Amino acid sequence: MIRLGIDVGGTNTDGVILNSENKVLGSSKTATTKDIFTGIQKTIKTLMESTKINAAEIKVATLGTTHCTNAIVERKALNKVGIVRICLPSGSTVPPLLGWPDDLVVKLEAITALVHGGYEFNGSPISQLDFDELKQVAEQFRGKVDSIAVSGVFSPVLGDQEKEVAAFLGKELPGTPISLSSEIGTIGLIERENATILNAALMSTISHVTKGFERALNDEGVNASIYLGQNDGTLMTNNFAQKYPIFTIACGPTNSIRGAAHLSQEPNAIVVDIGGTTTDIGVLSNSFPRQTSLAVEVGGVRTNYRMPDIYSIGFGGGTRVYLEGDSWKIGPESVGYQLTEKALVFGGDELTTTDVAIGAGYMEIENTDVSHVADIPCDKIYPDFVTMVEHAIDRMKTSAEDLPVVLVGGGAALMPESLKGASRVIRPSHASVANAIGAALGDISGTVERIYTLENRSHHEILEEAKTEAIQTAIEAGANPAKIDIIQLEDFPLAYLPGNAILVRVKAAGPLLV
Repeated sequence: MIRLGIDVGGTNTDGVILNSENKVLGSSKTATTKDIFTGIQKTIKTLMESTKINAAEIKVATLGTTHCTNAIVERKALNKVGIVRICLPSGSTVPPLLGWPDDLVVKLEAITALVHGGYEFNGSPISQLDFDELKQVAEQFRGKVDSIAVSGVFSPVLGDQEKEVAAFLGKELPGTPISLSSEIGTIGLIERENATILNAALMSTISHVTKGFERALNDEGVNASIYLGQNDGTLMTNNFAQKYPIFTIACGPTNSIRGAAHLSQEPNAIVVDIGGTTTDIGVLSNSFPRQTSLAVEVGGVRTNYRMPDIYSIGFGGGTRVYLEGDSWKIGPESVGYQLTEKALVFGGDELTTTDVAIGAGYMEIENTDVSHVADIPCDKIYPDFVTMVEHAIDRMKTSAEDLPVVLVGGGAALMPESLKGASRVIRPSHASVANAIGAALGDISGTVERIYTLENRSHHEILEEAKTEAIQTAIEAGANPAKIDIIQLEDFPLAYLPGNAILVRVKAAGPLLV
């Protein structure tokens, strides 16, 4: 089974072709284009020409994309969202969208409805659904919203009411995409609701992305199953991605972490991914990215759905270096994909980190002229690059112990042979396209995160139920049922809730069923 992997970054669009043993047959790195898809087409064409692979041999095509992140950050191409909160007579003190950036609220043109329903922590209903009330909500939304976000109080404990509301609105407003919070976020109504609203807002964006990817593949005669990268280091089918576009957010650095694990064969390490604009530092735990336990802001909106634990700094191969007073400042601005036009060593007029690294003798690139940086004190500036990265690595550690550090990304050559805090520095082959390799490699996963009560059931019964549900979710997302493993199983007693309650988190993963 030949796999094609594409990862679209802010500076470069990277691509790889892997054989059935996940060995790299060919790789390509081209500048990301303004319209994105021209860059993808160019990358695919380059790969096909360099590997001489027959297009019919490619069975799987995977895409890691920043489109959904960019849509939220740039407030572009977002759906108009109808928001339903199942909560009355409680849960109305803090209205939906409170604390959101004003410009994002304006873009969503949201219509909000609070309706009767919701659950207590143990699954007993706060009140029953009122279908006359829901009929009025449907009339409010008709012709005015592109998608709907449904959130209920304690729906991760019991999601029945959310499903009933979705079924009712689906009949009233056929063809309107509906996102359910119990399938996206965890405990914490406001953050979970926020994530669900963002998911609903991204429905048109993800459709546009996947159709464009299909077009780029078809132009090269590739008729393959399409998968998209998720931010937990696994893949999802095209159909699954249409329902949960928010899971693509932060998949870029996650793909790099997965690619680094494969290339280095290190299951536990710190991964430093140096791109053209930013450096992303993540942690490998059992060959998968470590997940954050904190609420995460996406485009200024606080959410609590699963996200990788990533620390980013404004340092990359295209980062600007400039004199401010008597001291040299590094970034965070970057020349990005214009590096070969603007950097001094390429004949441009901007001093970048690449210029400094070449001038200091730590980096070599063909067709560059080091004499253009002869007047720059590169030896004095360069150590500050290393210090920035070393401090970032230190922030991601949970102990003082030195750990292996895997350097990947197009800017990995900026770093020296050793780093403080690293037991050893690993520079695997094909490191510059680790993100595309991670995108192509991914397994399919299913995750369950829910509160269970132990009042009438045993601890063992609850864990088995959660594992079964996680496995089923992975199968629905496209995993091979015969090869699924449980890769994460955690449970936490919730002492702040009355009764005997535990939070269970399970992840199952397996290879693609093709």
